Amino acid sequence: MSKRLSPQLQHITEDACCETHLEPIQLFCDVDQITLCSKCFQSQEHKHHTVCGIQEAAENYRKLFQEILNTSREKLEAAKSILTDEQERMAMIQEEEQNFKKMIESEYSMRLRLLDEECELNLQRQQECSSDLNLREGLLNQVIQLATELEEMFQEMLQRLSHVGRENMKKLKESEARVSEQICSLQNLTTELEKKCGEDALVLLKNAKYSLERSKSLLLERLEPAHIIDLSLCHIRGFSSMFRVLQRHLTLDPETAHPCLALSEDLRTVKLRHGQQDGADDPGRLDFSAMVLAAESFTSGRHYWEVDVEKATRWQVGIFHGSADTKGSTARASGEKVLLTGSVMGTEWTLWVFPPLKRLFLKKKLDTVGVFLDYEHGQISFYNVTETSLIYSFSHCAFQGALRPVFSLCIPNGDTSPDSLTISPQHGPSCDAAVSP
Repeated sequence: MSKRLSPQLQHITEDACCETHLEPIQLFCDVDQITLCSKCFQSQEHKHHTVCGIQEAAENYRKLFQEILNTSREKLEAAKSILTDEQERMAMIQEEEQNFKKMIESEYSMRLRLLDEECELNLQRQQECSSDLNLREGLLNQVIQLATELEEMFQEMLQRLSHVGRENMKKLKESEARVSEQICSLQNLTTELEKKCGEDALVLLKNAKYSLERSKSLLLERLEPAHIIDLSLCHIRGFSSMFRVLQRHLTLDPETAHPCLALSEDLRTVKLRHGQQDGADDPGRLDFSAMVLAAESFTSGRHYWEVDVEKATRWQVGIFHGSADTKGSTARASGEKVLLTGSVMGTEWTLWVFPPLKRLFLKKKLDTVGVFLDYEHGQISFYNVTETSLIYSFSHCAFQGALRPVFSLCIPNGDTSPDSLTISPQHGPSCDAAVSP
């Protein structure tokens, strides 16, 4: 590198002299990071180094320090935001763990009730066919064994949930400590750089390159939140065999269908009509107003039905409470819903439940959704039929009046959608239930 001299040398105070030659210091060697006098400048040692006036060197470094200072301030704010998020997540996962614990306990109570009911049905059938007491005793022992296995399975689920909760909390606390330490380092760095930018030229240039490199290394430290396991991945496995007994024959009600929906002749399949591309005003918003209700309604009892969602990329299933006097419009505007929503965006598959709106995580796309309603116990549950596992359960709901199954498809934003939903046929005998057409 060649030597460079500034056309205008800064004014240097009389006491700023070279210790070797006792000459005024006027230059700065960027390679060796030292100040020079005119005699030092002539030496062979700095012949091929970049040398410039002190003022010019100071201003160059001042600009670099200012850039790093700006970056440091931005990163400090980002770190504070992450810290706040981590602290909020700690409170949130504690609440979520309690919610999932209640959901597991509610599912266990429901399965136990259905097991008792199944036992009663089997005992009645056994009495009608035979009066053999040994058969009755064997049946009762089998039920006791199943109840014990059921309790053990749900206890194991609670333990797994507790373990995941503890691990999540541990990760978040470690992240909180790590981010807090980074905030402290960034605050110190910001203070140091602010001071550095306001220093005189000679003071600023002292260890300038070292300070610059150290500041850069601090800013290279990654800021990221803790990676925790979503509690919705703690699946509750298994199905009650009573679901087949409680499965209902449902049909779609044409009088409640949104105008953009077309129903099959057997009233079990709903799809979007061709040419219906109204879409939402906001292209980024999913419009699920294309809904249709089941013709059947429930005012009491336990009920189960299944919906084939394999051919739909954006759909909703659940229950609806409200009036539906006109074609589609009133049903959309004047009712309350409990919903499971599925959506595929490219290769990303997501599930949501409502209310309140909460995202769930599944590893595979759903093919068939099972819906279970226990009116008296205020429970509605959604199941992954293929995996025979619970997706999510709402308990302690205050149901009043008639409830109707609801089915929705997302109105496309421009392209015709081939999406469709189909109510699955019954797989077994149905028992008497309070069902009104």
